[in-house]
Amino acid sequence: MRSDAVKKGMATAPQRSLFNALGITKEELEKPLVGIVSSYNEIVPGHMNLDKIVDAVKMGVAMAGGTPIVFPAIAVCDGIAMGHTGMKYSLVTRDLICDSTECMALAHQFDALVMVPNCDKNVPGLLMAAARLNIPTVFVSGGPMLAGHVNGQRTSLSSMFEAVGSYAAGTMTEEQVDDYVCHACPTCGSCSGMYTANSMNCLTEAIGMGLQGNGTIPAVYSDRIKLAKHAGMKVMELYEKNICPRDILTPEAFENALTVDMALGCSTNTMLHLPAIAHEAGVELNLDMANAISAKTPNLCHLAPAGHTYMEQLNEAGGIYAVMNELNKRGLLHTDLITATGKTVGENIAGCENRDPEVIRPIDNPYSATGGIAVLRGNIAPDSGVVKRSAVVPEMLVHEGPARVFDCEEDAIAAIRGGKIVEGDVVVIRYEGPKGGPGMREMLNPTSAIAGMGLGSSVALITDGRFSGASRGASIGHISPEAAVGGPIALIEEGDIIAIDIPANTINVKVSDEELAARREKWTPREPKVKTGYLARYASMVTSADKGAILKSSL
Repeated sequence: MRSDAVKKGMATAPQRSLFNALGITKEELEKPLVGIVSSYNEIVPGHMNLDKIVDAVKMGVAMAGGTPIVFPAIAVCDGIAMGHTGMKYSLVTRDLICDSTECMALAHQFDALVMVPNCDKNVPGLLMAAARLNIPTVFVSGGPMLAGHVNGQRTSLSSMFEAVGSYAAGTMTEEQVDDYVCHACPTCGSCSGMYTANSMNCLTEAIGMGLQGNGTIPAVYSDRIKLAKHAGMKVMELYEKNICPRDILTPEAFENALTVDMALGCSTNTMLHLPAIAHEAGVELNLDMANAISAKTPNLCHLAPAGHTYMEQLNEAGGIYAVMNELNKRGLLHTDLITATGKTVGENIAGCENRDPEVIRPIDNPYSATGGIAVLRGNIAPDSGVVKRSAVVPEMLVHEGPARVFDCEEDAIAAIRGGKIVEGDVVVIRYEGPKGGPGMREMLNPTSAIAGMGLGSSVALITDGRFSGASRGASIGHISPEAAVGGPIALIEEGDIIAIDIPANTINVKVSDEELAARREKWTPREPKVKTGYLARYASMVTSADKGAILKSSL
């Protein structure tokens, strides 16, 4: 056992005395030590129930012959952090979570791990840590929130942000907004649409690191507690069989994850997180793979904000395994891969039928023949830009319009809410990338303001920042290279015509190469927005969005 380094022999007597101080018995020390990484806190709705999940995991580990020991991971609520300086601190926590988990796991020599995340950066951060550590590991999330209900309609957090835009447009009263405040987010859990948290929890199943139901069983269901107990028991099986994350996180597993991503219509943030996880697993994941997989993968689900179905309905329809079983009817998955269940993908999904063809479209009747995410390139984005194609209305799949240029999110929001953006415009928000932000803020406020103002089917938005999974419309993010390093998005001027063709995977500004070169001669780098603290250190080390915004291993 790895943990023998801290508990066996006379040399470890001092360590044993500290275990004794913890109240851990000799009998417990004879068993494998299983670290349970808990993201519990009292500020994130998706994490407020994780103490219950952790208790269930502990019971499962103990039932299966291990000694469970809990340690924490931090978590930021993206919704609470949205629209102010706090959003600079969201993406950057992914690396803090990964690094601190590495520190705790190796400092204390755990034999196995159970990861208990739920929200946006905890899931990818802990997947990165699992790949880096390569210790037998299982994931069990806190589960999604139930949908809210307002005026007889299901609602979610994106409905809440759009209500603010409707209020600004004069189409909703303060009392109506308050009705959304009280009813849009009714329970604990990760927000109820196919936003980033739920996207990543679903992909944890698809990639093989979570058990069936990890992504879809609602947080308030007792089945979630049972799942946590099974996760605790399963990690002991993985320990006995020495099945480790890098046995699971193979190149083919990432192809499976991308395929399910396209079928579900996941958040564009998956295009940041999957490359970062792959990097830690020693797997190269080029974003060109996304378009290649999208071209042959039908989009089967339109969950909020792309449609009017929610995570609880996906769960009732059969969950991720039912989606995977549909995909497998066309041979789109690698089915011989080992997973954290101890079985192969094919064994996992066998017999998992689609119980609601309105929620999970059959493979021969998809929403579209191609996947839910598209990677675009052009003279604005030589290295890439990303759009959630499944959440774009048909009339905006191809669009040309004048650029309305803003050098920060706040200025863009003021212009949108002030009625200065009109039909046909292309809002450009730059200097909000990984370095320029720093921290690559999500743009849910401006996208929701556009939708709330009734411009969602006529205005596009492009940015070197990123979008919440709750964003919808022609919202193209992750423009790389970013403005802060002199990417072409920094050269766009007010009124330039921008041409977007999502089916053709292109985005260009209709300016000659000679004119762009002349503008580049005049361009000068901006002073860093933040010069001290963690954000400054992050900005000095972070790479571009098309590389997953990973940190350079050396300065």
